[in-house]
Amino acid sequence: MNLSGLSLRDLEYVVAVADEGHFGRAAERCNVSQPTLSVQVRKLETALGLTLFERSNRRVLLTTAGQAIVRQARIVLGEAQRLLALATEGRGSPLTGRLVLAAIQTLGPYYFPLVLRRLRQDFPLLSLALSEARTAEILDGLRDGRIDAALISLPVAASGLTLSPLFVEPFLLTCPADHALAHGGALRATDIAGPDLLLLDEGNCLRDQTIAACGAGSAAGRHATSLETLRSMVAAGAGYTLLPALAVPPGPDPSGLTVTRAFDLDGPGRTVALAWRSSDPRADGLEHLAAFFRAHAPPATAPCRDDAKDEASAALA
Repeated sequence: MNLSGLSLRDLEYVVAVADEGHFGRAAERCNVSQPTLSVQVRKLETALGLTLFERSNRRVLLTTAGQAIVRQARIVLGEAQRLLALATEGRGSPLTGRLVLAAIQTLGPYYFPLVLRRLRQDFPLLSLALSEARTAEILDGLRDGRIDAALISLPVAASGLTLSPLFVEPFLLTCPADHALAHGGALRATDIAGPDLLLLDEGNCLRDQTIAACGAGSAAGRHATSLETLRSMVAAGAGYTLLPALAVPPGPDPSGLTVTRAFDLDGPGRTVALAWRSSDPRADGLEHLAAFFRAHAPPATAPCRDDAKDEASAALA
């Protein structure tokens, strides 16, 4: 006999007969007819090459071999019930198991520390593996399965992906304390499209968004590899730049070397979204994750509406 011929239902019949000591009562317990149960128990005995029950007109007794089989059958049925419980447990929680969550490099280091503790509290069965990369690398990772979900900045090519907008993060101007832009009235993005504008290297979505917001040429300004390098260049008086609000420490610069200013109501910013493969069977759980991020949007940002995902998908179509 091999495993393909072993049925959990047959094991249930055997255990029921052992418990009830009677084929009729065992059949009632299993919601089958007595002939059906008796035939299946006989088939199992034949397949195992063992007699499990000593039958008489008055009672049914387990044989020595039957006692060992019933003992093991209880273990097998218990483990099967445990398997079903694990599956039910997974459905009952918004998201469980291992999840590779990536973020663009200009967001992850500043956003993850704000949200991870609460995320672990609300998703206790979720095992997170965090990573940071540029947008193009993240999109490649999503599509080939190396990344499960990602915090990115819109717009992106949405083919094969579900995009759920989370919050809008404004950009702030950071400039040397003695620069002309350090003081003045309402600040507009077009005010900073000058030769002193510092940018990130090509491949960073923040670079493209800064150029688009300021109307500057793609070759404008000097370049840096990270936000921290940009910040250091500004402190050294090399120029000014735009920084995402979450990357700007609260309060004035303790060194006194830089000044940070907000723009007027129509100032530049970016929409942060959670992205995942549209084919991922955990879509409902990932929707819960997006709702979590949206509900815990950082104070410096404006949360997106729940229906903004459909609008974003339509805009990218």
